[in-house]
Amino acid sequence: MSELVIGSRGSKLALWQANHIAAKLAALGHSTRIDIIQTTGDKITDVALSKVGAKGLFTKEIEEALLAGTIDLAVHSAKDMPTELPVGLVLSAFPEREDPRDALIGSTLAALPNGAIVGTSSLRRAAQLRGIRQDLVINDLRGNVDTRLRKQAEGQYAAIVLAAAGLTRLGWQDRITEYLDPEVFIPAVGQGALAIETRDDSGAGHAAAMKLDDAATRTRVTAERAALAAMGGGCQVPLGAHAVVGKHGEINMRGIVVSPDGRFIVNATATGAGNDPAGVGAALAKKLLASGASIVLQQVGM
Repeated sequence: MSELVIGSRGSKLALWQANHIAAKLAALGHSTRIDIIQTTGDKITDVALSKVGAKGLFTKEIEEALLAGTIDLAVHSAKDMPTELPVGLVLSAFPEREDPRDALIGSTLAALPNGAIVGTSSLRRAAQLRGIRQDLVINDLRGNVDTRLRKQAEGQYAAIVLAAAGLTRLGWQDRITEYLDPEVFIPAVGQGALAIETRDDSGAGHAAAMKLDDAATRTRVTAERAALAAMGGGCQVPLGAHAVVGKHGEINMRGIVVSPDGRFIVNATATGAGNDPAGVGAALAKKLLASGASIVLQQVGM
């Protein structure tokens, strides 16, 4: 059995994720090595992601390596993945999902004083924060997870918002001050899930990755990604979408679109059959758009 090459970004979290998948593949008898690839998103560290605008900021160079055949599979955070993949590539697996919630570090939301500075690089998080607390000052926060934690600890921010999953994976969950309720503060599409991308060629990488797919996670993430696709497909759309699988196998979804200033909020829910996640996601997007979400999309240039 030949060695499989895993493509990954070089951050501490990205390498944790790549090594996590490497260990799972090793348990199946596969030998692997990790090839670190710097992406456009890694190079742009002084501009808010919402202002960069390009899709695939954290995936383009890795996907080019897949298509060139220099790597066999890539491990991504599912929330970084554009809804349209290059021809010849496929998401072969969504391993079991970690906690999808957002988390506050430094303070609870209720305890933040009037005018407190909160850091995030996410347009979605910033908009939802403003929708709840108009008094807060939301400043951009870039860098890897450890860099962001350091900046908060130094006092540059009263609190910061990060994905709970990344903190848990790195063993830093004790830094979390508050988990934000996903029914109220709705997470990003695919947050907490990993996505394994391969060539769609039935090759060794594709075949190995498929063994790591978790059916419930695929259902949930597929529904969420379908909602995003129907809203325009960019990972910087101020959209939160969260799908769960009910006890009878049905999909229950909640979505939110918030204007950047937090003053215009559109909520919607959708429920549908577990064997049609894309349909449920599209139905959620249709409800959001019918309720005025298209106005927000125009504001952010979608």
